[in-house]
Amino acid sequence: MRAILLSLAALGAAVAFVPSPASAQTGPIYPWCAQYGGRSGATNCYFANLWQCQQAISGNGGWCYRNPFSAQASEPRDRRRTRQDYRPY
Repeated sequence: MRAILLSLAALGAAVAFVPSPASAQTGPIYPWCAQYGGRSGATNCYFANLWQCQQAISGNGGWCYRNPFSAQASEPRDRRRTRQDYRPY
């Protein structure tokens, strides 16, 4: 009985002192992405501003778009009012 308790205590101590795995480290999420050569082309989301993205795609074909995973992309935009928003009644 004493041997079982001693082995359980040793097992508990070993489990308590096992280092936990490190949390995943993420790098910065850049706000602009470039899509090269159509829908099946490569994507690069390492642009800090629109100018950098436009310089990268110039002459290659493609387009720039906001990175859907950046915090800036999820901020709500100001919605402009249309004629339908104005109701005289």
